[in-house]
Amino acid sequence: MNDFLEGKTPQTKLLFDHFISQFEKVGKITVHPAKTMIGIDNGHKRIAWVTQFGRNFIHIVFPFKQSYSDNLCFQKIAPVPGDAKQFNHHFRMLHCEDINEEVLYFMKLAYLQEKVS
Repeated sequence: MNDFLEGKTPQTKLLFDHFISQFEKVGKITVHPAKTMIGIDNGHKRIAWVTQFGRNFIHIVFPFKQSYSDNLCFQKIAPVPGDAKQFNHHFRMLHCEDINEEVLYFMKLAYLQEKVS
């Protein structure tokens, strides 16, 4: 994991660490660094991906089986092309305080959902 975070800004590392610590309060998770992103799973399935580390933000994608358009936290919700059963919900975290009650609700929902196929 340290290799993946090498060269990232202190702000980005702080945001990532805070996001992971808040997700660990939801339930036991495992973090899987890959070449271009970091996957997060609950031991059975991937429930989120950190897809981008900017200078002052991290970008997170939550896959759900339906679109949850009535929210204030997702900047984009889009169906996965060719997959009628998955909608990616894009969340951009700029401050630790961005993990509010609404975001925690969706983190719990992601943790508890059935496998997105």
